[in-house]
Amino acid sequence: MNDLTTQTCLVTGASRGIGRGIATEFGKAGANVVVNYRSSEAEAYDVVDEIEEAGGTAIALQANVCEFDEVAAMRDRIHEVFSPVDVLVNNAGITVDRTFDNMTREEWDRVMDVNLGGVFNATKVFYDDLKKADHGRLINISSVVGQQGNYGQANYATTKSGLFGFTRTIALELARYDTTANCVAPGFTKTDMLADVGEEIQDKIRNRIPLRRFAEVDDIAGIVRFLASEKSDYMTGQVLGVNGGMEW
Repeated sequence: MNDLTTQTCLVTGASRGIGRGIATEFGKAGANVVVNYRSSEAEAYDVVDEIEEAGGTAIALQANVCEFDEVAAMRDRIHEVFSPVDVLVNNAGITVDRTFDNMTREEWDRVMDVNLGGVFNATKVFYDDLKKADHGRLINISSVVGQQGNYGQANYATTKSGLFGFTRTIALELARYDTTANCVAPGFTKTDMLADVGEEIQDKIRNRIPLRRFAEVDDIAGIVRFLASEKSDYMTGQVLGVNGGMEW
């Protein structure tokens, strides 16, 4: 059942979308769940309520992953309420879509700061926790866009492919502590981000997916739950493409 009882699990950017699904999945598995958010306070507390109503334990903590000091303050609060973090899911990310011709340096940097800089900050702050945990887990959420590229997303695709090299390197460095690092690269998933895409474009994307459907959030959350559990003890440094069979 991929039980996570006694484990403290932090999910960044967990107020909606895939992050929310991962947080609620961890709650079902018995974990102490930390729902991180930057600005969506009401939505984050909705996630906490959902977990608690199902019998789980959770808290919501505000921190902008781009700000190292805010992430460090979040760590201190987690230690006070629960315990050192056993599972860190680097999920927080943004898109600022523009063809490269029209993309500004500010738009490039903004995506880099969140999608890679935020991963650095969170991993650095919780690195000692992960090293000392009995079953430490670092799980980075990438995207099929990092594997294939995508029109108008040079900045986003670059950050998501960058997570592959980061994951592999950290996996090698954490291996001596029996802590694992893996990466999940979801395909196109039914979230608010996809809902903003026009129906005609959605149809074109769906036609490229062998399973002929978009992922449900639960399709992704279940894989992350497996990676967080003891069942994945011998898996590290891997990129799991959960994309309905799309080639890359």
